[in-house]
Amino acid sequence: MESVSPSYRGHRCPVEVISHCVWLYHRFPLSFREVEELMLQRGVIVSYETVRRWCAKFGQAYANGLRRRRPRPGERWHLDEVFIKINGEHKYLWRAVDQDDNVPDVLVQNRRDKAAARRFFRRLMKKTGTVPRVVVTDKLRSYGAAHREVMPSVEHRSHQGLNNQAENSHQLTRQCERAMKGFRSIGGAQRFLSASSGISPRFRPHRHLMTAPDHRAEMTIRFAIRDQITGAPGRPATV
Repeated sequence: MESVSPSYRGHRCPVEVISHCVWLYHRFPLSFREVEELMLQRGVIVSYETVRRWCAKFGQAYANGLRRRRPRPGERWHLDEVFIKINGEHKYLWRAVDQDDNVPDVLVQNRRDKAAARRFFRRLMKKTGTVPRVVVTDKLRSYGAAHREVMPSVEHRSHQGLNNQAENSHQLTRQCERAMKGFRSIGGAQRFLSASSGISPRFRPHRHLMTAPDHRAEMTIRFAIRDQITGAPGRPATV
């Protein structure tokens, strides 16, 4: 599916600088100041505030473009929720991960009761336009109650040991949370996590299952897709 790259009208910096800064911030657990320093090391002078504005403007657009270019979510979804601190208060991050480690969606909510689980189920089906064959969750009873109401025909497996895939997906969130010294608002957390979950997993293939040449070839393809989505000119091959 072809996608229209975002408009950079009014921006003085080249597209490749903007897209690279946004990619760095959402791919790795970096602060805006650390992205500024990495770019300075490469001879590009850009302030951390400018990086922040670029990420706010283009991060979700890049994530949406990458989501459109990947295959539909797999037939097995792993769902999990984890608490995050926002201004000192406990909120809950709900995350779905398919069997290929793609993240169809994330949602920050105040609670983890039946209503919250039901809201997340409905949001997932609406956003992906599909229904899984199997849903795997931990033993939180909210999942079972919402599952019976929203998707009763879908097989539900509830077992703590089966859900490591979703739990492992939270690790990058924890790293980013530390780098950012916590989230400031629910809206800010939702925007950041939604963009990051659409960008970061796309550049983390199953490295342990690949040979080095295969990994480099796969990453080259994924970088080319990123350049198409962002509108950045392709990079020349290096020896």
